[in-house]
Amino acid sequence: MKTKHISVEEMDKRISKFRKLKPLSIQQDANIPLEGRDVVYARELLSVIGLDPREGNTPINSGAPIIGAGGITMTHAKCPPGQGPGLHNHINTYETFTVLEGQFEVSWNDDGSDTIILEKFDTISVPPGVCRSFKNSGKTDGLLQVIISGGVHDMNDIAFTPAAADKINSVEPRLVDKFKLVGFKFNAGVNKE
Repeated sequence: MKTKHISVEEMDKRISKFRKLKPLSIQQDANIPLEGRDVVYARELLSVIGLDPREGNTPINSGAPIIGAGGITMTHAKCPPGQGPGLHNHINTYETFTVLEGQFEVSWNDDGSDTIILEKFDTISVPPGVCRSFKNSGKTDGLLQVIISGGVHDMNDIAFTPAAADKINSVEPRLVDKFKLVGFKFNAGVNKE
């Protein structure tokens, strides 16, 4: 079987250098207090692999140095101790976490009542439709690799729980409306008939 030759220049477009990664621009909204952003995002989401524009377009993985990898996206989530996004679900995609540095607590189900502590290089894969959250449970900054697969991870794929909306609004009244303006939903776990 004939193989494909790829030049150094072409392969350079398929390389991500950690030290060159920048936080997602969607996280940098100065009109939203850090305490509100911390409910929705890891403190820094560093996009490594983004969707090919033909697969979907989303601010969740914009600015990735690698574009197009068979429908997966990958980010690195940097979190200080105690920080991580609130309960949310992915409607159509799997979310797979691997601890690269530190220790993380992953919670799942609508109330987050089931939990596990993951240590360095431990991995968990949460299937579509299951609420999940993670937070750095260690004493130093942590780094989590996050891979989304099995569908298009865009603003239509993710929904946070109403409790996350309440927590955001406790920072500032009606702050959740600013998140809704960019497409976030807060109906995970709400039964629709």
